Amino acid sequence: MPRRRTSLKSNRVNKRKHDRNLKVKVQLKKAIKKFQELIAKKDAEAKKFISKVFSQLDKAAKKNIISSATANRRKSRLMRKLNKPA
Repeated sequence: MPRRRTSLKSNRVNKRKHDRNLKVKVQLKKAIKKFQELIAKKDAEAKKFISKVFSQLDKAAKKNIISSATANRRKSRLMRKLNKPA
């Protein structure tokens, strides 16, 4: 257990950031999973929903929760799945 006040404060800050980052990652995973289910059903709503997924990926990248390269790679793969001929 840290003794210094700065170490105690940094532990509190790190816990808050970890909780916030975890919340964003979970929401992102749920959105991607829902999008993939829509693609599997061949639902027309998938084209509308992809913009929400892209938005969440961009926001996570902007907040450095995931890297921008990871966000771009995931967006590319999701678009390929969406445009894949049946």
